[in-house]
Amino acid sequence: MNFSTRGLLVASVLAVASVIPSQVMAQQVIKMDGSSTVFPFSEAVAAEFQKQNPGVRVTVGVSGTGAGFRKFCNGETDISNASRPISKREMEACSKNGIRYIELPVAFDGLTVVVNPQNTWATSLTVEELKRIWEPGSKINNWKDVRPGFPDVPLRLYGAGTASGTFDYFTEAIVGKAKASRSDYTASEDDNVLVQGVARDRGGLGYFGKSYYDENKDKLKAVAIVNPKTNRPVLPTDENVLNGTYQPLSRPLFWYVNAEAANRDEVTKFVLFTMRNAPALGKKADVVTLSPADYSAVLNNVFIKRKVGTVFGGEQQIGATVKDIIAREAKQ
Repeated sequence: MNFSTRGLLVASVLAVASVIPSQVMAQQVIKMDGSSTVFPFSEAVAAEFQKQNPGVRVTVGVSGTGAGFRKFCNGETDISNASRPISKREMEACSKNGIRYIELPVAFDGLTVVVNPQNTWATSLTVEELKRIWEPGSKINNWKDVRPGFPDVPLRLYGAGTASGTFDYFTEAIVGKAKASRSDYTASEDDNVLVQGVARDRGGLGYFGKSYYDENKDKLKAVAIVNPKTNRPVLPTDENVLNGTYQPLSRPLFWYVNAEAANRDEVTKFVLFTMRNAPALGKKADVVTLSPADYSAVLNNVFIKRKVGTVFGGEQQIGATVKDIIAREAKQ
């Protein structure tokens, strides 16, 4: 390459470089992280929003509810995806760092207990049976020990990792205390790992968010959970999750929006877009969506009014219905 050619190349590179930084700097970024259960919903909304708003980039991480809150309370993210309400410890961490937040219920979930398709015996399980399987110190390692009449097949367990909101909710709803669980099981914050584990294991039993079951119905079988009040087995259909009969494993899913970030135009626009399009986009992501009226209520009564804090007081609310939560948010 001669001097003149090299000079033209350098001039061209400098000309391009002078354009690219201004374009990059002009792009606005919204950072999200947290729950793997909320991830499909947030990812679907972010993808559609970016199509219509090319000047905004939305990043969606999937580190788990607990890890997501740690980042959020450190001011590292704008929105935290959560499959449970913010805890007292997380509330204190956010307060210490001056992080105020707006709590938005964005969908519902039926935490789904699954088995391998070759499992022909466990069509339903009671809360008590699940408790005996999952409680700390449990020695149940064979299906024959779960219920008389079940076959002699090794029982291997797959469940959420300890940083997951799914782990917190499942243990409190089933065992009676958050984070109380036997430890000798395959644990992961990546629900796809759990899906593959149960799909390959005739004696496998696992649990995770309903959207991951819906995506893998050809590989798994959902177990009906016996409602403790009616004593009837109920499957995690959208209808049963929303009408409150799939208990105690129906739960709300949240976005926690940094109140300061909410004042940025791109964040406000993103939340407005989400609440107005969630029913359609949520179905694409296989999450149980609220009604258009419920999203409108959350938008008008909480986000637009910039109501900060949580209506849960740092505690889980096992069995909370859509109507309960919308009413609490409106009164906040």
